[in-house]
Amino acid sequence: MSDISIAFLILVAANLTIKFWLNRRQAAQVKQHAAQVPARFAAVITLEAHQKAAAYTRAKIRLSQISLVIDTAWLLLLTLGGGINLIYGVATALAGNESTLITGLVFLISLGILSGIVDLPVSIYRQFGLEARFGFNRMTPALFIIDLLRNALVSLIIALPLLALILWLLDLATPMSWLWAWLGWMVFNALLLFIYPVVIAPLFNKFTPMPDSAHKQKLDALLQRCGFSAAGLFVMDGSRRSAHANAYFTGFGKHRRIVLFDTLISQLSPTQLEAVLAHEIGHYQRKHLQKRLVLMAAMSLALLWALFQLLHAPWFYSGLGVDSANPATALALFSMAMPLCLLPLTPLSNALSRKHEYEADAYAAQHSSAQELIDALITMYRENAATLTPDSLYSLWHDSHPPATLRSAHLAAQPGAHA
Repeated sequence: MSDISIAFLILVAANLTIKFWLNRRQAAQVKQHAAQVPARFAAVITLEAHQKAAAYTRAKIRLSQISLVIDTAWLLLLTLGGGINLIYGVATALAGNESTLITGLVFLISLGILSGIVDLPVSIYRQFGLEARFGFNRMTPALFIIDLLRNALVSLIIALPLLALILWLLDLATPMSWLWAWLGWMVFNALLLFIYPVVIAPLFNKFTPMPDSAHKQKLDALLQRCGFSAAGLFVMDGSRRSAHANAYFTGFGKHRRIVLFDTLISQLSPTQLEAVLAHEIGHYQRKHLQKRLVLMAAMSLALLWALFQLLHAPWFYSGLGVDSANPATALALFSMAMPLCLLPLTPLSNALSRKHEYEADAYAAQHSSAQELIDALITMYRENAATLTPDSLYSLWHDSHPPATLRSAHLAAQPGAHA
């Protein structure tokens, strides 16, 4: 076994150990505080709801542990176990005398399908076991299968042209191939931002203009007060699949859409929903999306450059157990190894996201009510069975939003709050 193979095994083991350790910390922390609701929430969260959240959190962690083992075993089977060699050999036979590009596409599609099949048992249990046990699942087996097939078809249609372009550019191996590949990736993402809300999302959910109501009147008044224009307020039938609630913005400029889950509207009062929307507007007004896109662009530029450097490095393939050195296997190996190397950066990404959440909360407090946003968040914590007592280190690695206690305290300190 080469030094690179040993280094790869150490990296895999380190990642698995860290994730297991963080999961165990989270489970222990939640269990330790399950008997008592935190003082800040004691008046509005019942002990029964708090203990349900604790049980739900620990059940998700147990499933996460199983998923980690499966994912790690699959990674090792594909790399040092020779799985990529086998799949590429089959792809070569299927493609026949076609070009390396066709072989590469067949290989990557086959790899994606097989990886989806490996993930399928956990996904089925998560939906129909764990989520159903805690009263969140509303998806039927038929809808699950339809979603699965529809996702696969949409992913294939979207991914094929992009993968073909990237493989072709990498195969050219000119000094600037990586830069052209990055430009193609950025154009693809820009197009996706525009077509997702009007083409892709409606394939999975029904979006209807928000009917006139006390909720809509509050939201319309807020939009006018903030000088914020949007293509419309839409209600999404999220209750078809889950009892969980959410809201989000999508699109750019005059094509911006505000999407509210029907479950969210049923859970929140008009003033609470107004505060939630003010928070989302805050993200736009503070240009958080643009900042994240710039960061993503810089990261993808660096990663594609790194991929190009490894493209003709024999040690990269042999060290990870792959015989065929070509753009398709390089892309597959890179996508598998990259998350292992980037794990230490996860807390930094989450820290930036939390900073943005605090800024959006401050904006919401200025243009609606800090107290109403606190009440809305507490309702969502309760209805989604989100733990109020996460482990601090686990939260740094896994939570893009501030923990409930810190977030409510920050909002309570805003002018006009009376928490």
